[in-house]
Amino acid sequence: MYRITSIIITLFAFSILQSGCRQSSTHHIRISGAFALYPLAVKWAEEYKKTHPAIQFDISAGGAGKGLTDVLTGADDLGMFSRELTPEESAKGIWKVAVAKDAVLPTINAKNPLVHYIQQKGLTKAQFQRIFLSNGTLIWQSVIDTPVSVPVHVYTRSDASGAAETWAKYLGVKQENLKGTGIYGDPGLADAVLKDEYGVGFNNAIYIYDLQTGKKREGLEVIPIDINNNGKIDADENFYDSFDHVLQAISNGKYPSPPARPLYFIAKGKPDNPDVVEFLKWILTYGQSYVKSAGYVPLPEQTIQSSLQELNQQ
Repeated sequence: MYRITSIIITLFAFSILQSGCRQSSTHHIRISGAFALYPLAVKWAEEYKKTHPAIQFDISAGGAGKGLTDVLTGADDLGMFSRELTPEESAKGIWKVAVAKDAVLPTINAKNPLVHYIQQKGLTKAQFQRIFLSNGTLIWQSVIDTPVSVPVHVYTRSDASGAAETWAKYLGVKQENLKGTGIYGDPGLADAVLKDEYGVGFNNAIYIYDLQTGKKREGLEVIPIDINNNGKIDADENFYDSFDHVLQAISNGKYPSPPARPLYFIAKGKPDNPDVVEFLKWILTYGQSYVKSAGYVPLPEQTIQSSLQELNQQ
């Protein structure tokens, strides 16, 4: 009887020990924030888990504002962030590291009667300001020289969005100054323009182009930016036909910044969780090999080395 009891106690103790080991061997990294960075963050997590199976990820998109709130409250380890921090946000102890680059592009419904004319002419910054900063009913005749009366239905973001803030920065204002129907999230804004023949909006590049084909989503077109203000899209301004050409234009600076911009991971103070630090180091080294294929622009080597040096400092 004593022997049986001893065995049961031993097995029970071993079971508890094993359970404890299982719990301690699984670690979670919690991430939320910008829609712009979400697809790449998911790709990085999938690849990282292949060599670090004990790390589990909880990743959700909800806009840059949500990422900021979640790291400030301690709900998440990292926030996905798609704009520059304000001085007030930096004063709260927010730490950031650049991880990739992309751009916000203006969009139009492909069935718009003026779409081909607009794509040949492009729009200047002043014309975009006329569209996105005007109150009341708007027609294309008040924006460009055309005898055809076609309405302009403007869509913008309803959530605290890095894409909206970046597009507003290009226009010289803040997100709250943008006019139009507010839509939640990048996918929602793309769908709103797709469903409205007169719709005009803006999206992160990854939500305009099909990553598999490299072509624009059917029904969605890009409004080219007339960068030199000469009333037409010149050859070196015309790079919107494929995703590869757009990414190249972002990389070499032909597409202006803003609305091109770095994408960041942010945290409340410099991370000291070893799992988070190792994941960030992996992103800045091996993880950069997945950036281009995922539809983003890799970081310059100098930026990577500077960030790694900071992460390695105690």
